[in-house]
Amino acid sequence: MRMLMNILIPHEEFNDAVTEGTAGETLKRILDDAKPEAVYFTESQGQRGAVMVVDVKEPSQIPALSEPWFLAFNADVEFRVAMTPKDLAKAGLDVLAKKWG
Repeated sequence: MRMLMNILIPHEEFNDAVTEGTAGETLKRILDDAKPEAVYFTESQGQRGAVMVVDVKEPSQIPALSEPWFLAFNADVEFRVAMTPKDLAKAGLDVLAKKWG
């Protein structure tokens, strides 16, 4: 299942990693391990953030995707199900509308 990971990275932990020269290598290790479809670094709530698109085949994969962010940067991580237009087309909205509309 395609999911969006929203990652919020606190200033202090990331600043420490930057000044220690470990931020880039840590990010590389996390991304190499997660193998995201895409990753975008951005601002979120005034802090550093990232959005990753990942394929989660079963719930037991969640810790392997989130723990590196928790442990390395004390980050907050949220997961959201994401659908492509093709996925939405398979949802049967017309059938749901007849049943619930």
